[in-house]
Amino acid sequence: MKNGKNQRLYFMIPLLLVLAFSLSGCFYAIIGGLGALGGYAISPDTVEGETQIEYDTLWDAAVEIVSIMGTIQTKNYKLGQIEARVAGAYVWVDLSQASSSWVRMSVKARKNMLPSMKTAQDVWVKVKNRVIQ
Repeated sequence: MKNGKNQRLYFMIPLLLVLAFSLSGCFYAIIGGLGALGGYAISPDTVEGETQIEYDTLWDAAVEIVSIMGTIQTKNYKLGQIEARVAGAYVWVDLSQASSSWVRMSVKARKNMLPSMKTAQDVWVKVKNRVIQ
């Protein structure tokens, strides 16, 4: 009986370690909630998604939300780029026409030269929520 418990223990410890390491620091697990809005993480500091909302509407919402959350340093409508400081992080918002009816929005954030997924996620979700209201 004691031997059977030890075998289960030896099986469970590696399983739990693998599970713990796979979930700790895994930004894909954190971003999972964005799936309903059409967003996904493409790197540790970038959230990207596509929408059928018009480019102009998405641009206006991005400029509005980023200027509320922080300070816009540069913006270029034609290139679809916004550079800003939000919560101490450098934030880059890129909009591009993915197809005739789809617009892609990418938000990248870095704080102290390290990825700031929370900031990127906050900006992305707030812009997206603004345009679907």
